[in-house]
Amino acid sequence: MAMATKMLLLLAAVALLVASSGAWETNMHMPTSVATVTAMDEAVAPLIHALRPLLGSGGQLGSHAGVACDSWRLGVEAHNVRDWKTVPASCEGYVGHYMLGGHYRRDSKVVIDQAISYVESLKLAGNGKEVWVFDVDETTLSNLPYYATHGFGATPYNWTSFQEYARQASAPALPETKRLYNKLLSVGIKPVILTGRREAQRTATVTNLRQQGFSGSMAVLLKPAEFKGSSVTFKSGERQKLLDAGYVIVGNIGDQWSDILGTPEGARTFKLPDPMYYIG
Repeated sequence: MAMATKMLLLLAAVALLVASSGAWETNMHMPTSVATVTAMDEAVAPLIHALRPLLGSGGQLGSHAGVACDSWRLGVEAHNVRDWKTVPASCEGYVGHYMLGGHYRRDSKVVIDQAISYVESLKLAGNGKEVWVFDVDETTLSNLPYYATHGFGATPYNWTSFQEYARQASAPALPETKRLYNKLLSVGIKPVILTGRREAQRTATVTNLRQQGFSGSMAVLLKPAEFKGSSVTFKSGERQKLLDAGYVIVGNIGDQWSDILGTPEGARTFKLPDPMYYIG
């Protein structure tokens, strides 16, 4: 009798497990609601820009007008999609929601978490010769206030209007990058700012960086007005000058592949997300 009772209980337990696992599997495949995405986004602070998305970073905008925008963005970040001039027009909304929502910040956090973990693994010489190279636009400073009113990269780049914006020295800091910057200062690694901005923008750039807490850098290197080569050529050349001067580039971070390609790259490179524009 006792054996029969145990058998009945076992069968009941198995039936309950099957039923509950079916419900669990259904729940696992349910799409995240807009309200949940919004709550997740709002939990990530401080905001880089005050505008808020209407949807999550993907939603039904992930595939729109025949263009798989999320796949296009992956291709951009993996450097498989190259030499593009503007974001596909049908992906403007997708890119905007990605940049203004929590997804962009979370992706940036993953990169910076890995960079900080790498820093903590280093055995530093402590001789003042170890440096880390930082880009400016979409690396230390965010131009989202500008791009939010210029199509998030879906409209052609306007050099004149961007220069006017840059001269205001009002770009906010990228919070995740600032975390890495401060970590480097605390362990004695000297930040070097290396940007494709021209020398004519030095005052505004340095002012903006300092106002946003990026102080204490060893140098701020800008592109000479007469330089005609590519970004890769310019930046790799400046990194070589650092090596020639006896410095060791322990790290290099930027939002463009052109920030981190070209010998010498540095001991390790880190690529931040940026689906708004391409610099070769």
